[in-house]
Amino acid sequence: METLQLIKNKIYIERKTLTSLRAAPFRFPLSVFRSQGAKVVFTNGCFDILHRGHVEYLAKAADMGDVLVVGLNTDASVKRLKGEGRPVNNEEARALVLASLSFVDAVVLFDEDTPYEIIKAIRPDVLVKGADYKPEEIVGYDIVTSYGGTVATIPLVEGYSTTSIVELLHDKI
Repeated sequence: METLQLIKNKIYIERKTLTSLRAAPFRFPLSVFRSQGAKVVFTNGCFDILHRGHVEYLAKAADMGDVLVVGLNTDASVKRLKGEGRPVNNEEARALVLASLSFVDAVVLFDEDTPYEIIKAIRPDVLVKGADYKPEEIVGYDIVTSYGGTVATIPLVEGYSTTSIVELLHDKI
């Protein structure tokens, strides 16, 4: 199989494909990983302009388990959260870039403002967000802790944010 197709196979566009995260061993055998004792990590975000801060954050999240699933806001969701002019990159481009990272095992797009339903469906062992959140404020905290999972935060890399990159570019234009 070609490399680009391998990358695209890590992307799940619609919520209905979440069932394939558990049921389709030829694409993403989540149930097989779990039966082998793998620890599933979930995080989410817009990841509009992928930068060093994102890469370090995602790499650290991947280190917290064996399988990293990244929830990705759709274009409509990003626009509602970040306003007009965002996202800079469309959901297809953002998903492809994320899926190309070797330590990302799956990218699941969601159209809601939060990944609550995806977290319920995936039932990660570890839920991760940036340290700008308190664990108990993280969406899905109630779900993950209800079955003994862990909610963790990762320090952000100072000086790196998509918003600051967009503002810097806007100022230069």
